[in-house]
Amino acid sequence: MGRTLTKARTAALAALTLLAPLTAACGDSEGGGSGDPIKVGLIVSVTGNYTPLGSEDKKAVELAVEQVNAKGGLLGRKVEIVFRDDKTQPDQAVLGFNAIKRDIDAVIGPVFSNCALAVEPIAEREKIPYLSLAPVTEQVQPIKKYIFVTPALSAMYAERYLQYFQSQKITKVAVAHDRTASYSVAGRRTVVELAGKYGVQIVRDETFETTTSDFSPIFTRIKDSGAQAFLFWGSGAPGVTMTKQYVASGVKIPLMLTGSQASTLWTKPVGQAAEGVTVQSAIGVVGDHLPPGPQKQVIDQLAKPYQQKYGYYPPQFAQDGYSAALLLFEAIRKADSTDGEKIQQALERMDLITPNGRFRYSPTDHSGLSPDYISVNTVKNGQFVPTPWAKEQLTKTVSGG
Repeated sequence: MGRTLTKARTAALAALTLLAPLTAACGDSEGGGSGDPIKVGLIVSVTGNYTPLGSEDKKAVELAVEQVNAKGGLLGRKVEIVFRDDKTQPDQAVLGFNAIKRDIDAVIGPVFSNCALAVEPIAEREKIPYLSLAPVTEQVQPIKKYIFVTPALSAMYAERYLQYFQSQKITKVAVAHDRTASYSVAGRRTVVELAGKYGVQIVRDETFETTTSDFSPIFTRIKDSGAQAFLFWGSGAPGVTMTKQYVASGVKIPLMLTGSQASTLWTKPVGQAAEGVTVQSAIGVVGDHLPPGPQKQVIDQLAKPYQQKYGYYPPQFAQDGYSAALLLFEAIRKADSTDGEKIQQALERMDLITPNGRFRYSPTDHSGLSPDYISVNTVKNGQFVPTPWAKEQLTKTVSGG
């Protein structure tokens, strides 16, 4: 009988030895096998009206993935992008997300607010961590468990301009916004709501649509309004068209644009008409004007290889995409898992410096940024240069002052 038990034990040990490699290959239940790639969904516009935005996001996320893979990946696994083009159409964003949702561990994008809002409820229902590239406030107010935003919210861009107006003693402002874009609607709404707090009066409140090609009627109405500044809320092609027409119109009211125009994809087609225009941006767009320190270091981590690869400084949208990738990678590291709920919990504890600024997500804040990381710039020789006020404010922010 002892000999029989010995044989049985020997057979059992042999079976376990044979099974061990198979068990190791299968991995745990939280994120696939140890050799499987971590798959990140990326849904942005590389066709349609928002191509200039989405194409830059895509380049930056691809660069971030190249960099992390060059260092061995995450959790000992390579990172792989699963891409879909939303064509700047909400229904296409939904189709794209539904096509990949079973194959991804998290998702980045879209950049067009209407597309982002269309995908958001599905990502929430599927419990897939979602880092949005659209700055519309409705995504995170009220909080949705799995939804996080990477760009500063349009409400923050609005308040930053109001702070700037107050500092420059600008008290009368004309506003025009794209009534078909959620980003513009939310930004304009915040300006109207907070104007009184900063001693600003809205003297003209105009609307247009993404397809508008002639802005002259708006210029006519604001010309004699008494406005000291003209604040334009629009993204993509309208920003280029409007700027050219505005300069040609001869209206002398200073033109103010938001972060949607903080790109060579606006400055190049606008050309000389961009000179002297005031344009907001994420802090990363003006990284060359910051003092040495951790914030500048992480901006250079994106900017230097991006310039080498594409021949120009990374614009606003590239800053957003790269920041989203860094936040997601850090969450996966902290979670030590690709389980959606663990990534979500790691994001809610996040404190990380990115090209967009220092993110402090929490259970009650899924935007993570403050207006302190937004710059107000003047275009000089085709470059975005912080105004003296902005440079002083940004220096205080990154120095902890």
